Order: sequence, then structure tokens, then C-alpha cells
Amino acid sequence: MATGRLIPAHLPTAEALAPADPLSLFGMAVGRVNQACAVLQAPEYIRAILGQPKNELMVNFPVLMDDGRYKIFKGYRIQHNNVLGPYKGGMRYHPEVSLDDVKALALWMTMKCALLQLPYGGAKGGVKVDPRALSGTELMRLTRRFTSALGGAIGPEHDIPAPDVGTNAAVMDWMMDTYVNTQGEAGRQGMKHVVTGKSLACGGSAGREKATGQGLYYVLAELLPEFQLPLAGLRFSLLGFGNVGSHTAMILQAHGAQLRAVADQSGALRSTRGIDAVELSAYAAHHGSIAGFVPRQDAGSLEAIERETFYRTPVDVFIPAALERMIDGAVAGWLDCKVMAEGGNGPATPEAAALLRQRGVAILPAILCNAGGVTVSYFEWVQNKAGSHWDLARVDAQLQQIIGGAARRVRQAAEQYGVDLETAAYCVAIAHLTNCYQARGIFP
Repeated sequence: MATGRLIPAHLPTAEALAPADPLSLFGMAVGRVNQACAVLQAPEYIRAILGQPKNELMVNFPVLMDDGRYKIFKGYRIQHNNVLGPYKGGMRYHPEVSLDDVKALALWMTMKCALLQLPYGGAKGGVKVDPRALSGTELMRLTRRFTSALGGAIGPEHDIPAPDVGTNAAVMDWMMDTYVNTQGEAGRQGMKHVVTGKSLACGGSAGREKATGQGLYYVLAELLPEFQLPLAGLRFSLLGFGNVGSHTAMILQAHGAQLRAVADQSGALRSTRGIDAVELSAYAAHHGSIAGFVPRQDAGSLEAIERETFYRTPVDVFIPAALERMIDGAVAGWLDCKVMAEGGNGPATPEAAALLRQRGVAILPAILCNAGGVTVSYFEWVQNKAGSHWDLARVDAQLQQIIGGAARRVRQAAEQYGVDLETAAYCVAIAHLTNCYQARGIFP
């Protein structure tokens, strides 16, 4: 690729801006970008720009607790890149939220949006908190205070938050309501698209709750045939059974696949005859985990198993749909699968990913597999801006078109450059970003 004429030559080098710790989550993310840049022979300024977020915001804010005390919480909003459009990314509530992790997640959002050719940049945010330890009113007050602390850092044409781990439609409704009520009459009438992932009553989109699982299904439907793996009769296991895991399981089951093993923070279950994903989803939604689940039928085939046994369960596709870096070198050695489809961001360490590739396990990357959520968030944003509402059939059809197109671009890039599908996905995303920079230049 030739460097665009409008790009100044004095930008810092990628090496000068490289993360201090290449083994950190952000270091992992930058490493994947740099590998793809090397394949593309991308200009040095692309590596330099993508190697650091554009903006990093940290806020400390007080929240009134139910016992009358005030407690200080720390929040983050990282805006990685906006050359393609407004910043876009989730808000995570989790006790281990950190600056480094949020930076990595924001970079991955940039990659997802570029891969899918959505008119968005990448962002991510969150609060260091265990939402399960808060009452409903405390959670609402925390969300409203956090939104207020962010101030003008978010906006419907600037930076649009969405749900992530530990947040949901209710949190997005509170965030939207807080924002629009600080904007005067114009805000109350025309700025609901400041966040996505809202409830239907507050302007949300049909299909948003299941969007990530639906998108993952479309990726598998597009790419599994080249591994001679039909969906009918497909054996799969799931790490994580929250929103992404549960909807993925139910959708795959509806298309003839069989859930053989599942694990969450409470333990792991296995059945050689398959676990009813619909029944398990209803149970987990009510009880908060899969612990104690007993199926209504064929209970004798279900067994509680240890962590290592879960990973060693033979399946066609293993789907990690939990937190980052849960697949290390030891786990990579245990896995007995043909394909790993990354339902969650950054599930494998670089060591684990390399070992899986050496063992012949194909990795379908998260920037493709879990991009259904941001895609339907985009649909919600478009609907809110136009004052319209799409039915579920239209949402699913549009999602299939965008996800399917991205999957085909990844497959073509893998053939063109002679690389694995994970590297190919980054190549497609970075090529799109590079074309935009070369066309626009860097202002002023």
C-alpha cells in the first residue's frame, strides 16, 4: 500500500507508541493489529495511529448507597478511533474493569466496525463495580452519576454507548434518560440514539438481545462448510452462559446442533445426549447460573464435571463466550475440537492461540464472531434517527447480509494472503481503515 500524499511524515513510529507490556490485554490486541499490518505492508502511520487510543477518560464519582453512605466509584471511557464515524462501544460493569482492558476492548471495537464496514469508530467504557452487590436503586444512581460525570464525552453523533458485561437494557434506559434530560427540550425529543441496546419501550430494536448469538450463528453457517461441518448434528460446547452463550446455544439448537457441555462461573455440565439449551437458558435466567440444573427429561445423562473434563469433552466447535484470556496454554492443550469460534473478546492468550493453530484447530475471531451486537446497535441508531421501527424479520435479514458479507471477505483475504482466518479478519479491517485515511488525510 502506498502512503497517502496528505499524511504527514513526522508521526511517531509504532514502536515509539507500543504498549509497555506486550502480554497485557491491550498489548495482545496491538500485537494482532501489528501482525496484520505486516502482512498488508501497511504504512507505518497506520500502525502508529491504531497503536494507541485517541482519547482516554477516567472519572471518579460519588454514589449515594441505600444505607445513607456515599461511595466513590471509578469509571472509564476510551475512544480509540473515529475515522469511519462516531465512537461506538459497550459499557461494562465488573469488579475487574481496568484501563488496560478497556483500551483493548475499544481497539477491538474499531476492528469490528471496520471489518463489517459500519460507519462507526471504536470505543469502550465501564465502571469498576460488582453490579450484583448493588440494589436496583443503587445501580440506577450509579448509572446516572456515571453518565453525568461523562458529560459531553458521549453524544448521539459523537460517542454512542451500548450494553456489555454487567449491563443491560435497563442500564441503557437510565443512561439515555439522564443524558437527554441534560440537553433541554431538543434533547428530550431527538437524542434517544445517544445509546443503543435500550428496551423496546425506550426506542430499542427488535432482535438486539439475541443479536450477538444470532450473528455468531450466521458466521458459522457461512464458514463451517469449508471444514465439512454441517450445522445439523453439530456438537458444540460453551464457556459462559450469559446473554451471548445462552442465545447462541438456543439458536444453534434450533438449527439441529447439540450442546454437549457448558460451563460458567458456578461449574460445568456435560451430557453425551445433549443439553436442552432452551430449558437451561430459562433455568439460568431465573437462578443466575447453571448450578443445580436438572433437566425435566433424561436427567440421568447429565453430569456435573470438573474444569479440565469440560475442556477435554470432544466437540466439533468450542465457543468461549465469557471474559478475556480464559484459554491459556494448558487449556489449549486440553481442548478437543476442530474449530474455536470466539463468542467473547480476546478469549485466548497468544500462547494458547499459537498452540491451537499448531494442533490444527481453526480459530474464528471475535471481531467477526461477536460483531452481531454492534451491527444491531447500528440498526437501532438508524431507526431512532429516522423515527422508524423495523420488525424482527428485517433486522435478522439485514444482520445476515452484513455478517455474511464480512465472513466472505475474511475467507477471501485468508486465501489472498495465505494466512489463518483470524489474521485475515484483521487484514480486512485494517485495509478498510487504511483506504479511508489515504482518501481523507489527517487534519489539519
